[in-house]
Amino acid sequence: MRVTIEGGVADVRLNRPDKRNALDPAMFEALVLTGTELAADTSLRAVVLSGEGPDFCAGLDFGSFRAMASGERLSARAELPEPTGPARATGQRAVHVWTELPVPVIAAIRGNALGGGLQVALGADIRIVAPDAVLSVLEVQWGLVPDMTGTQVLPELVGRDVAKELAFTGRRVSGTEAARLGLATRVADDPLAEALQTARTIAGMNPHAVRGTKRLIEMAGRVDLAEGLAAEQREIGALIGSPNQVEAVTARFERRAPQFAD
Repeated sequence: MRVTIEGGVADVRLNRPDKRNALDPAMFEALVLTGTELAADTSLRAVVLSGEGPDFCAGLDFGSFRAMASGERLSARAELPEPTGPARATGQRAVHVWTELPVPVIAAIRGNALGGGLQVALGADIRIVAPDAVLSVLEVQWGLVPDMTGTQVLPELVGRDVAKELAFTGRRVSGTEAARLGLATRVADDPLAEALQTARTIAGMNPHAVRGTKRLIEMAGRVDLAEGLAAEQREIGALIGSPNQVEAVTARFERRAPQFAD
């Protein structure tokens, strides 16, 4: 992984372009450890996740499929601290760490996002894709199921029937169709530039409001309505009159850029 941070925006890139950013044990480790490290950075405002070279991520490294013939899972070789959240397996953690990141994560997708590569993108809050990008829930074509949180996340995005159709067939869809289905958020000719611009916009907002919004929306549909509404009131109660909220109001009235504290 390659990470640069500027103005509170982390530009995070899968960095095996010669292998189309395929997932091997080292890449699984890097995804989990990078996400965990970024989660601890209170100065961070947003993350853009992309791949070096022409592809986002082409899925599992071919060595992993060869190892499966003898019943071995190479991802299990990743050396990671014990999991603490709901994602227990290495592949699940490599995706869910981005969902658990307290700040918004935007995936910029061009080229191929296949199988495990698509599931990594599903860990992001927003997916911006090139019109000619190729996305596929490819696992069935290797005789497998999507096991990196995909079976749980896909129905929420595209509906249960579309999720089944994509997972049963491994059909490849363009970026344009992905956006129509809900698999991607929107299309852009230059998804990385668009993602970075969106991240900079987010970075200009009250960081505590943004983090609170992510927490609340992640709860939606996963807790009962009373709990969700109560959480909403706790978040707004903590924000009203707080220094950053006062600064947001003051800056708007004074027609200047706000200066928020971490």
